[in-house]
Amino acid sequence: MKLALALPPPQRDLRLDLFRGLANWAMFLGHVPGTVLVWCSFRNYGFSDGADLFVFISGYTSALVYTRKMERGFAFGTSRLFRRVWQIYTAHILLFVIYLASIHFLSDRFNAPDLVDLFNAGPVTNAPIEMMTQGLLLRYKPLNLDVLPLYVVLMGLFAPILWLMLRFPDALMIGSVLLYLAARQFHWNLPSYPSGSWYFNPLAWQLLFVTGAWLALTGAGRLHFLLRSRFVLVVAIAYLIFAALMTLAAHQPQLRALFAPALFELFNPNDKTNLAPYRYLHLMVLIILGARFIPIDARGLRATIWQPLVKCGQQSLEVFCVGILLAFIGYFILQFAGNGILAQLLVGAAGIAIMTAVAYYRSWSKRVEKSSHESPVDGKRAPEATGPLEHLVLRGAGRAAQVARGTDTQQPPLTGL
Repeated sequence: MKLALALPPPQRDLRLDLFRGLANWAMFLGHVPGTVLVWCSFRNYGFSDGADLFVFISGYTSALVYTRKMERGFAFGTSRLFRRVWQIYTAHILLFVIYLASIHFLSDRFNAPDLVDLFNAGPVTNAPIEMMTQGLLLRYKPLNLDVLPLYVVLMGLFAPILWLMLRFPDALMIGSVLLYLAARQFHWNLPSYPSGSWYFNPLAWQLLFVTGAWLALTGAGRLHFLLRSRFVLVVAIAYLIFAALMTLAAHQPQLRALFAPALFELFNPNDKTNLAPYRYLHLMVLIILGARFIPIDARGLRATIWQPLVKCGQQSLEVFCVGILLAFIGYFILQFAGNGILAQLLVGAAGIAIMTAVAYYRSWSKRVEKSSHESPVDGKRAPEATGPLEHLVLRGAGRAAQVARGTDTQQPPLTGL
């Protein structure tokens, strides 16, 4: 089949980078426990959070990137996809080792044994070889190191999923929904070590990933009518208000009185492990409203104030890994150097500044690396530059307006997670 027909012309969509960068910042802030920083993320204001958005965008961009790779053959596209899986797996293992080493070093150096238990690093002390082996198998995961193993699994299985989606998109989407429902009904999950199961159940969270891919390839055009519907707009806003109140009620007893106990218990605790249906719906509502009010050609997307977020979204893998490590270091600093509100805000600001600096450095480094592949004679790029290039597209009213004005031009591709 003509794979190119499955995709719109490549166009740089800064909205994806912007929100992926926002997801990275939100996950960093939310991973510093017991501080006001968690209130600066958006997990306390609705059912979904940065992890949901992160997985959805990853599925969306992966579909666009590797469909174009498969224009050169399924085997070639699969090889490029597995190379990316290896990069993500390697990043996780490197983060895993540095993370555990940091926890044990600081715990021993500052006589803080509670750190080891709090961040689930204790088993390494009792059985280091076994736990490191289980870590390599993605079965043992210290606290906050759950997202990348999920992504490794989803990307590792994406080649046959994409092959089927290009031929039977609706059937595959239905199959994804059925697998999600079965996983929730029969409690299917992958085992963790030494006990328990995965915090992010891949059999449930695949729904977000596959939904992103389906929308990228075929679904967005069919569901475009939702962006224009006034009824959908009213219902979406009402649902977001309900989700915010219900989530805040879990932290504020005064708000809990607004809801009947039976209704409150339906949404609390928020089932993140198995991706509760209300979490999925919450993110879909946010995506609909985002596409409606922020068109792809919105001039404000290029404003200077948003550039740090955009840059962090473009270098998402590196920024995510640094953010996880900084969240632990930030928590340690606050516990041993003062835990006042000002100190917490300074730690949050410093962490975001470091993440942004890493993003700018990686962007510069990749540009230098790319330029090194240019021929000094004719300026042509040498074949097969390192790293897959992501062509990011989000169909919507903004792109239709660009086509009508004749300003729809191809832009440089982006890189990222």
